Amino acid sequence: MDQLAAMRAFRRVVESGSFTAAAAELNQSHTIVSRQIRQLETELKAQLLNRTTRRFALTEAGQEYYDRCKQILDQIDDAALSISAHQARPSGLLRINAPQAFGTCELVHWLPKFIMQYPQVRVDLVCNDRFVDVIEEGFDVTLRVTRRLEDSNLIARHLASSATLLVASPAYLERHGVPQTPDNLLQHNCLTYSLMQKFNEFNFVDQDGANHHVTVEGSMQANTGIALRVAALAGLGIAATTSFIVDEDLQRGTLVQVLPAFTLKSQELFVLYPQNRHLSPKVRAFVDFAVEWYSKPRWD
Repeated sequence: MDQLAAMRAFRRVVESGSFTAAAAELNQSHTIVSRQIRQLETELKAQLLNRTTRRFALTEAGQEYYDRCKQILDQIDDAALSISAHQARPSGLLRINAPQAFGTCELVHWLPKFIMQYPQVRVDLVCNDRFVDVIEEGFDVTLRVTRRLEDSNLIARHLASSATLLVASPAYLERHGVPQTPDNLLQHNCLTYSLMQKFNEFNFVDQDGANHHVTVEGSMQANTGIALRVAALAGLGIAATTSFIVDEDLQRGTLVQVLPAFTLKSQELFVLYPQNRHLSPKVRAFVDFAVEWYSKPRWD
């Protein structure tokens, strides 16, 4: 007896509700399916089905065996499909969602490399700063930069940390002076990110581990870090932003970090995707590429 085939026949009989329907689904005769079930019962020394001329019912042993069969057969199918998916070539349309600033300032550095590595993948990138429902809006994967990841039904992989920094142009600091302590910010024009809760409240930790809380004011707040970066470059004030947005400006010296001895809570970068039983090759390739890209620190 082929026990695996007999288990599949038994499962189909139970789930389809009849021997005839199970035989049709398995492309076998009614006689063969009946024989497989009888052989199973003989092998197990237990009756699995109570039969009448028109219907059948699971016995207690049959219900237990069906539950176990289902688990085993699902695992076997999962293993086969997982290998097939792993071997398959990533292709098709990949819909990606990302925050506006991340997509503009950071994702552009490595997304083209991913597309060139997988030429059969077409990318639809949507950047915005609102919270999106990945499943409802049809995205395959989303990138999020946040201090705390909300609970969801999505699979989340942590990619990197991005420091929260205060930055200003050399010209602004020359005109208004360089703050030496968090309290000095009260005399400065502070540019803040309005999508953060309590966006004008900064909580610093100094090198000795002491906390410093300050509530700042300024002439501009914005819901995108790109606007704050541009305003800081123009000399408008001291901007609160994340390191990936201003990393190149800091390297060039067009922006300068303010209060480097005082630390703000960092932002965390995650890649998220739906909990599908079988991760598609295109999503698997994108997640693996992102994990590899951020395996080394990208921002000082």
